[in-house]
Amino acid sequence: MNASASTDSSTGSGDDGLVFDPEAYTKLTTTVTDTEGTEHAVTYHFWKAITYVAKPVDATYQSLNVSVPVEIDGTAVDASNAPILFANSVGGYMPSSVADATGIGAGGMGGGTGGGAPSGAPTASASASSSAGATAPGANGNTNATGGALSSNQLLALAAGYVVVEPGARGRGLKNSAGQYYGSAPAVIVDLKAAVRYVRSNKGRIPGDVDRIVSAGTSAGGAVSALLGASGDSPIYDTYLKEIGAADASDAIFAVGAWCPITDLEHADGAYEWNWGTNALSTGKQVDQTVSKELRSQFAEYQAKLRLRGLKGSGFGTLTARNYDEYLLKQYMEPSATTYLAALSDSERETYLAKNTFIGWDGEKASFTWADYLTHVGARKKTVPAFDAFDLSAGENNEFGSTTTANRHFTAYGARNDTTGLSTKRVENDIPELLNLMNPMYHLVEKVNGKRSRHWWIRLGSNDTDTSHVISANLAARAENLGDEVNHLYYWDQGHGANTDPGDFITWIAEVTGYRKAKKGTRSTKAE
Repeated sequence: MNASASTDSSTGSGDDGLVFDPEAYTKLTTTVTDTEGTEHAVTYHFWKAITYVAKPVDATYQSLNVSVPVEIDGTAVDASNAPILFANSVGGYMPSSVADATGIGAGGMGGGTGGGAPSGAPTASASASSSAGATAPGANGNTNATGGALSSNQLLALAAGYVVVEPGARGRGLKNSAGQYYGSAPAVIVDLKAAVRYVRSNKGRIPGDVDRIVSAGTSAGGAVSALLGASGDSPIYDTYLKEIGAADASDAIFAVGAWCPITDLEHADGAYEWNWGTNALSTGKQVDQTVSKELRSQFAEYQAKLRLRGLKGSGFGTLTARNYDEYLLKQYMEPSATTYLAALSDSERETYLAKNTFIGWDGEKASFTWADYLTHVGARKKTVPAFDAFDLSAGENNEFGSTTTANRHFTAYGARNDTTGLSTKRVENDIPELLNLMNPMYHLVEKVNGKRSRHWWIRLGSNDTDTSHVISANLAARAENLGDEVNHLYYWDQGHGANTDPGDFITWIAEVTGYRKAKKGTRSTKAE
């Protein structure tokens, strides 16, 4: 059954056609294996492809699915006041759709998930039929065909008794019959905000606590998850939201889950070179070191202006280009390696250390140098510049395209060094506004947003070279400097898209939202 929004506005939504129909669901059953290996039988109500705006540009993408557990392991569940996991499947700033999903966890490009569940991660039987496809370059078992998140978080949340909302959103590359592009920035964040507004405007009709929405996303999806949390109720999106007929409600969310967020794009080229500038490409060739050094210099200036302080207990004051390597090493990388090594058996640890002699191990803690860490990671994934390519070939050039131009420069440096023959070596006039609309740091630094999320879960793999480690560390530092609660760590030896502690994320949601039904201090997702 396809759920469609009722046109009965007498119930108080105030937005014709944007009223959630509590009865328009299909009853489904799935089996979820939790992080301890225990299977749980979950019966849930599934609302499919609800258009969340009154004036959709493309309802294929501007729709959402809702999954609400009603029975877990034979016991009835009341999710009317449960937290809401708002899980996007955006990857690469590409379009994401839930229109073809037949159950929870099947969102993605064109509705297919692409690839399978990661080893040891939650699996679902009888849930969504997914169209298998080749995974994105650099993606792993945690990511769909465009690099966005697969269904681990959604399935575990459902088995924990939470409501799960899976929104689709427009993305780069979409073109209408007139040849106009309609998914470039800021379409993705405008759509996700509109989806949040739909959920919040239906308080009392849609199951779950609409004041306890927790977003989740990976890669570009992690970026827009962070942006959603940072920019709640910011007026700079109002015109765009009105154009598509978004509900008249708040778009603020309670908490953020962001895995390897590809964000702060206007500063990402410099940060990338600071982090990976001396690492060779997979071909063994070095990138242009003149360009790399110029970008590193830009990063140093930017970092100095931020005046961020290291996380509490780190022992680091102001973070600069001069001390950031040591900060990343002591705050994140060595603790990450320590956690990994401590979990190994004695023989496994001995074997690993024999293969990785750069790591010192005193029986309790790992230690190594930044230079040895970079050597351990190996090849950098991206060339230089990584994001605003001189030849306009990067996905982010496409993300900042206009309705009539597919790819555009979005940094002064990229435009000045353009190699495509552009007559004007400057960024176009609308770019600065678009950058603000797409960057969570704008809402945390330049225009500090009082309606932002106050809880941040940020995760990355230590071997992830899709962006600089500085990007997430800056996001975490700024949020904590503002007084927010931040839970940020790296998975040792993992790459882009890794999510190796999803059970802990589900427990964290219960803790920060104060949800009474969740167990604390356990990785199990079974509802009490």
